[in-house]
Amino acid sequence: MSQRELDNLINSIAQAGHRVSGVERRRFLKSGLLMVGAAASATSVAGASESVGVPPNIPPWSKRLGRGVVSHPYGSPSPHEAHVQRRTVDWLTADRIASISFTPLADLNGIITPSGIVFERYHAGVPEIPPDQHRLMIHGLVKRPIILSMDDLMRFPSQSVIRFLECPANGGMEWRGAQMDKLQFSHGMLACCEWTGVRLATLLEEVGIDANAAWVLAEGADGAHMSRSIPMDKALGDALVVFAQNGEMLRPEQGYPLRLVNPGWEGNTWVKWLRRLEVGDKPWYHREETSKYTDLMADGTSREFTYVQECNSVVTSPCPEKPFRVKGKYMIQGLAWSGRGKIKHVDVSVDGGVSWHQAQFTSQVLPKALTRFALEWDWDGSETLLQSRAIDETGYVQPTYGQLRQARGTNSIYHKNAIHTWKLSPQGIVTNVQIS
Repeated sequence: MSQRELDNLINSIAQAGHRVSGVERRRFLKSGLLMVGAAASATSVAGASESVGVPPNIPPWSKRLGRGVVSHPYGSPSPHEAHVQRRTVDWLTADRIASISFTPLADLNGIITPSGIVFERYHAGVPEIPPDQHRLMIHGLVKRPIILSMDDLMRFPSQSVIRFLECPANGGMEWRGAQMDKLQFSHGMLACCEWTGVRLATLLEEVGIDANAAWVLAEGADGAHMSRSIPMDKALGDALVVFAQNGEMLRPEQGYPLRLVNPGWEGNTWVKWLRRLEVGDKPWYHREETSKYTDLMADGTSREFTYVQECNSVVTSPCPEKPFRVKGKYMIQGLAWSGRGKIKHVDVSVDGGVSWHQAQFTSQVLPKALTRFALEWDWDGSETLLQSRAIDETGYVQPTYGQLRQARGTNSIYHKNAIHTWKLSPQGIVTNVQIS
């Protein structure tokens, strides 16, 4: 079958699909998709060797033994998935010691980000720390200062939680206009993992905090001694000192052997290679804190301590990395998240926000975790503006660019959570655009 004949078959199936409805329509489209799949397979193997693995042929890999057990003691993805990797933006990461890489969101499924492709952010490169030599010191306004080895820490009761991690600058290059040409670069400072560790509240109870204690300085063991001031209510709340990620010990680029996790808060507060916690009565940014993140407002002032990552969402299919090949029936898919708690509702628009349709959740809905959503859609091949809008359990509604800029101006690079727009062309190509 020629490509032209295949296209004609696809169009005839789509047109006929509009003449039936409900269960019948679903059955018809299912059978039509099977016909298209068979035709496409036939087209793709025209002139190819008979050994190609298309039924009824027996593929070559079914005619011989595969590799044996423990040929790779630590497993790795299929070589056919080698394109699924972190990437950098050359002009943004000219210095790879103080740099950022991005998660390939378009290639992920479910809500857990594999450890090997979680985005990276460094201020002084990745320290190589022997765990038997690493120590965590807790001191300051405490009754019983302590220095813990990793063995000591592992004796405390631990817990595991699934939470997203996001840099506050995620999407920050888009504040003044559409700029990044891929989903990986527009939203890829984002990941979601299972984190295992000891509640910070448990450790603070062990040392006994002073009545005047109001802040905790968390300091890393990297060359920059990256440090952040954490309010005591967060420290005594859901903060964790973690040693494991997705069922294995932390990767070096994710803070091995120890990092702080502050669920729902800016990723810069999740201090990696954690070596010291100092309890005090005020924040440390005037002297020891090496990195103070502030939001520049339109009037020239700055907002401090805007820790919470606001409700956000993005369509992941289609996107620039995952265009549509032919018109027809699709599931528009995406991710939503909020540092305030659970995602309550996600709407999808196919007309640039003129009208909205409620999406369905296709994953677990957990607090402060990525949530997957999808909307069934028949694309007629016309140019389309795709958007998603998330609402969290507090009632916070993801803003438009116009609403965000009216409140914050255009000077900041942090906390950009505006509704994102993809333009889908009649050829199926997806580009980044903005609507106020």
